[in-house]
Amino acid sequence: MARALELAQRGLYTTTPNPRVGCVLVRDGAIVGEGWHERAGAPHAEAGALQAAGAGAHGATAYVSLEPCHHHGRTPPCDQALIDAGVKRVVVALTDPDPRTAGKGLARLQHAGIEIATGVLEDEASELNVGFVARVTRGRPWVRMKIAASLDGKTALNNGASRWITGEAARRDGHHWRARACAVLTGHGTVRDDDPQLTVRDVETPRQPLRVVVDSRLETPLHARVLAGGGALIVCAIEDKSKIAQLRDRSVDVVVLPNAAGKVELFALMEELGRRELNEVHVEGGHRLNGSLINEGCVDELLVYFAPCLIGDRARGMAELPELSDLASRRALKITDTRAVGDDLRILARITKN
Repeated sequence: MARALELAQRGLYTTTPNPRVGCVLVRDGAIVGEGWHERAGAPHAEAGALQAAGAGAHGATAYVSLEPCHHHGRTPPCDQALIDAGVKRVVVALTDPDPRTAGKGLARLQHAGIEIATGVLEDEASELNVGFVARVTRGRPWVRMKIAASLDGKTALNNGASRWITGEAARRDGHHWRARACAVLTGHGTVRDDDPQLTVRDVETPRQPLRVVVDSRLETPLHARVLAGGGALIVCAIEDKSKIAQLRDRSVDVVVLPNAAGKVELFALMEELGRRELNEVHVEGGHRLNGSLINEGCVDELLVYFAPCLIGDRARGMAELPELSDLASRRALKITDTRAVGDDLRILARITKN
């Protein structure tokens, strides 16, 4: 199963909106076939492993990091393919949360007389597909917020200058997280201050994530680098037909999602991204957007790079949140990983209370 997960990892940047899945076929103590899912529409991991094994699949044990699919989609169901190949045992890490399969694949295999085992390295398989699981179970993507800050928690000077707080190694590492995401999300303020591209440049990847700009009043200029080449999405709160038409003429999608305060309804935005089959969203915004996303319960995980420097109290913080009157109201985090990246410190922390 560890090998199946290693194979699944190869699809980290490519499988969206599908899960990352690997499969290993073993007979008489030897691997006879391996496969992994590369991209939507391509053969699933089981199909690749069965093709590699050929007749060797008969009587083999299949180790699959996700329950074999039960439904017809772009490709035929994998549960039936395993049955037809004469596999005698199937070991699964994670039961598929997709209601189209969700135990049905295992049931079909058992009905065919195939021995089943589940839950082997389940946590690792779930972690690899954290976005897919989030989307199919709750209708919203997994939202990871990336923050680059000084050791005193400042992300920019008061005038908006922020390049570069962290070092080159941390910035390169950040591109790996961009590459695995389905979308990179920022706000109009970041576009105004930094004019970012929000593309993956330091990692070899066959696709670019969708670039999403939260811009309540449609103030993003048409020449902004984030809009270059089309394929971007602007989410606003006003129905300005002229500006929307100009953006769409440049192949920029526009969605209007106002809340009662005349800002973008962020939770509805996450639901919209879920409907678009986006599994993971990578946020690179300023302190105001960060605070709003956290305050409205849209963020699952923080990816924070701390640089070994101090900027001072008058600089901008990590997230603009309401003032608390007591520490019992603080937002709880669970740190899941801490490591050095170049000269900087990278912390992964999950929000445990929204």
